[in-house]
This record gives sequence, C-alpha cells and structure tokens, in this order.
Amino acid sequence: MRAPDVTGWEVAVLDGGPADGMRVKVVDRPRVVQVTYPCQADGAPAGVRVEGVYVYRLDHGVTDEPLRYGFDIACP
Repeated sequence: MRAPDVTGWEVAVLDGGPADGMRVKVVDRPRVVQVTYPCQADGAPAGVRVEGVYVYRLDHGVTDEPLRYGFDIACP
C-alpha cells in the first residue's frame, strides 16, 4: 500500500521511548524519525559530541492527523 502524496506539514505524535508524547511536524510522511539526546563526554577532544539516538517508525494504520510514530526499541 502506497502512502498518499503529501506536500505540506503534518502534525505527528511520538509514542513510547524517551520522546513519548512529543508532537512534531513532518513533511511527506517519512517512514522513520530520529530523535537525539545529548550525552556528557568526559575528556572528549574539542568539538566532539556524543548523542544517544532513538528511532521512531511511522504507524501506517494512522492516516489522519495527528500521525503516529512508534518507538523502535530494536534499533541501535
């Protein structure tokens, strides 16, 4: 099943994980949304950042706003 063509911004809600309940706006209904969270790094060289990465996948069963993205615990 192909998602309908979308040209404007749509509201989506993140479900589960560290960003549970966060509302975001997306364009063209991406299959995956990535959320990052800064981490503290002791002794890191200048300019080096460390971030935790969390992946949310589009729930294709939700076709109206707000769209829903579910936390994917299996993604690194």
